[in-house]
Amino acid sequence: MDFASHMPAALEEARAAARRGEVPVGAVLIGADGQVLAQAGNRTREMRDPTAHAEILAIRAACAALGSERLPGARLWVTLEPCPMCAAAISAARIAVLYYGAEDPRMGGVHHGARVFDHPQCHHRPEIVDGISAEESRRLLQEFFRERR
Repeated sequence: MDFASHMPAALEEARAAARRGEVPVGAVLIGADGQVLAQAGNRTREMRDPTAHAEILAIRAACAALGSERLPGARLWVTLEPCPMCAAAISAARIAVLYYGAEDPRMGGVHHGARVFDHPQCHHRPEIVDGISAEESRRLLQEFFRERR
């Protein structure tokens, strides 16, 4: 399968989240066959659900569509380094590759903070590719929070 970046679609989901007043994070989940399984943006405020992060919503939708609790061979594109909760869900879903944009030194759970995939009790560790469209992802977040201060 040829490499194709799905970060533009994830960024569009992040922009849509910002328009809804949500923290601008977007995710796109690609199946082992290269087809889009799900895409989502944050909806924690809208759903009044602290677990309604873009990654979780995309994983839930993909699992429902496939009728499976696991997504082997899937690839997840997300605009921001996943938090510990989302990193644990990525591991539990057995996602093969995680691509993310901006680092999150404060709340990240991959290369910062909890480092979920480095923990000895982590059952599945995806391949990680970071820094994809990182500047644009970071800029979206900075503008969102600047407007709210």
